Amino acid sequence: MAADSPSTPAGSGHGGRLTLWGVAAVFLAVSMFGGHQQPDDAPGTPRASGAGAAASADPRQTGEALSRSAPTRLRIPKIAVDAPFTTLSLGASGQLQPPPAADTNLVGWYSDGVSPGEPGTAIIAGHVDTVTSPAVFANLDELEPGDRFSVERSDGHTAEFVVDDAETFAKDDFPSERVYADASRPEVRLITCAGDYDHDVRDYTDNLVVFAHLE
Repeated sequence: MAADSPSTPAGSGHGGRLTLWGVAAVFLAVSMFGGHQQPDDAPGTPRASGAGAAASADPRQTGEALSRSAPTRLRIPKIAVDAPFTTLSLGASGQLQPPPAADTNLVGWYSDGVSPGEPGTAIIAGHVDTVTSPAVFANLDELEPGDRFSVERSDGHTAEFVVDDAETFAKDDFPSERVYADASRPEVRLITCAGDYDHDVRDYTDNLVVFAHLE
């Protein structure tokens, strides 16, 4: 589910189930959210809802934090994304389940975590392609620091975000503690697949992560 390597065009389509970020996602439940023992190298004390974090947010660094509300639509003008949300959950293996592959214009939000606009780290994931065509995050690798996107929410508010960085990580060396770490200000991670497609395991080798904060 991340940006393709130069040798693998986004529209090529691959068989099988496209997973999110492989083995590293097992750490999602233990390194990001409360109620679990935290790995020794995971910074801070993670929170599921971000409640109480607003007081420590620096108003010079982020927009005014919003209360919890489910996201309804993601809009990224630069790469022509205009997609509705579905909710994501952890599977039996502890991995975050990806959005349904049948709908190429759909993004997923980890609903047991922070909502976009709420203090903390919200997780949004989407496919780069499917068996038949490119998908919603096919061009996510084009985002650069300073680019903007918005998340419409069920409470009627629209949370505006600005990109801080975009990095690609090998799935077998994914920095879970960095990507999923709690934050005092409202932040978002946009995640998809990247790198080469490994036909043996029917998955991509890397993940692309876009780091952003509430504007």
